[in-house]
Amino acid sequence: MSQFLLEIITPERKFFEGDVERVVARSISGDIAILANHIPLVTPLEISILKIKAGNEELKAAISSGYMEVSKEKTTLIVDAAEWPDDIDLERAEAARQRAEERLRSGKDTDVARAEMALNRAINRISAKQE
Repeated sequence: MSQFLLEIITPERKFFEGDVERVVARSISGDIAILANHIPLVTPLEISILKIKAGNEELKAAISSGYMEVSKEKTTLIVDAAEWPDDIDLERAEAARQRAEERLRSGKDTDVARAEMALNRAINRISAKQE
């Protein structure tokens, strides 16, 4: 199977760089699979679990929102955050989920959109760790 270069970049670091056979990401229109020689595109990404096939490995990572650019040379994801499941602290993710749920329940001076994003990020991290 043909390979292509995948780069995943966060504000802190280059999270991943390597040749892969496939990457599946969630765009605002739904899941999209990228294979070698995909048509060029730029699309916003949602909080989700990214799936990467590299050789005999199936890798997964929890990502926050961002953008994906597919070009002839490579596919680049620029995301707010990315974590491998082994790097996720489950207790911390659960605590973040509980804080976000409490903020949404309280209704007091709550930025609902921000609390919902925090809740979605926490749930995504928990799901990535438990898969």
